Amino acid sequence: MPKRAKGTFEVKLNPQPAYNTADGALLGRMSIDKQFHGDLAGTSKGEMLTAGSSVKSSADSGTGQLEGLTGTMTIDIAAGKHSYLFEYTLDTGSSAL
Repeated sequence: MPKRAKGTFEVKLNPQPAYNTADGALLGRMSIDKQFHGDLAGTSKGEMLTAGSSVKSSADSGTGQLEGLTGTMTIDIAAGKHSYLFEYTLDTGSSAL
């Protein structure tokens, strides 16, 4: 049976130099820093491309205490506030979360 973690998070975006600076290139990038509160407490750092690209995490990418973690995170943005619902399973070999 999947477990649930829910809470809120703040997002900080900062423009970064473009990877491709050729004339007509429309691919920009931004750093994205998140601070999670609620059932998950922590930070996330990454980059996002601003031309409609998406990046997904890979299955079996958890390490250490998160080895065997699988799940789905739903993000809701309402009135400028971010919240999450993370439904997950964790292989019984780990005691994290």
